[in-house]
Amino acid sequence: MIKTIDWTGDGVRMIDQTKLPAVEEYPVFRTFEEVAEAIRTMVVRGAPAIGVAAALGMALGMKRSEAGDTAQAAADFRRIADTMAGTRPTAVNLFWAVERMTRRFERLLEDGADLDAIREGLVAEALAIRDEDIESNRRMGRLGQELLPSSGTVLTHCNAGALATAGYGTALGVIRAAVEHGKRLRVLADETRPFLQGARLTAWELWKDDIDVRVIADNMAGAFMRQGRVDAVIVGADRIAANGDVANKIGTYTIAVVAARHEIPFYVAAPTSTLDLSLATGAEIPIEERDPSEVTRFAGVRVVPESVTAFNPAFDVTPNDYVTAIITERGVARPPYGPSLAALAG
Repeated sequence: MIKTIDWTGDGVRMIDQTKLPAVEEYPVFRTFEEVAEAIRTMVVRGAPAIGVAAALGMALGMKRSEAGDTAQAAADFRRIADTMAGTRPTAVNLFWAVERMTRRFERLLEDGADLDAIREGLVAEALAIRDEDIESNRRMGRLGQELLPSSGTVLTHCNAGALATAGYGTALGVIRAAVEHGKRLRVLADETRPFLQGARLTAWELWKDDIDVRVIADNMAGAFMRQGRVDAVIVGADRIAANGDVANKIGTYTIAVVAARHEIPFYVAAPTSTLDLSLATGAEIPIEERDPSEVTRFAGVRVVPESVTAFNPAFDVTPNDYVTAIITERGVARPPYGPSLAALAG
């Protein structure tokens, strides 16, 4: 299993996803600011992985804090938490992890823990978040694989695999589990412009696991569906509203609409930490706007006229009526999503 994120004792080791598939490199980030920058620049990406990275970054920041008393430690913690929360706006797992680490810090203060115990407690909490993510992905895979056909072709968009999590993956975790259960599946991986997560990351992961995969350009998906060459679609998510609207990598909405037109099931796989039941609908989900150069340049070469810029929203929102089911580690939600997601969230 790919080790997306690891704790070294004095740093956070992460695979540099900006260099894949050409270079497999595992730099160690020694400060919380370096971890925050790695999140911001997509060295690490994918909602669950961002949450784990943020938690470990917060633990690292406090481990390196030179605070001499709990008052100064609290000030340092707030600064670290604010830095992490400011990295990327859409992935709710980031804010879930920051909040969970904050609750742990506050409990340690209430219990009268000394500074060493606080540092150790935060490291333990961050590692628990990492380990729980891997286990929840495996449970999600076992539940979700039952929805996939015994043989056929599954289309996915972006990367929702081990690279997007602490390990195993969400959407790709479901595919992995299906293959482990003996199902004969081929995967079509949308290239996922403009950052090419499907072409660079999903194809690399599945190739490493010896799972049959083909890459297609984003604008080919509809044609393949019309030709009867897609049996199911499965994607991950960065935030899911209370009504089941799903924010995921830009282009997901288009795939969902075309899948509905061709009566192809459209599944979303995400841990319950991706649920944001405080938002009534997807219209309230903040959508990150990234640097236009990701669109105007390809492999460092400008491909549009110098005088022309571009829009670059990183995500779109798929309305719940296009979603066949939402797979979580606690069970599978089906329409109506208001009550079914609330029940899973507990």
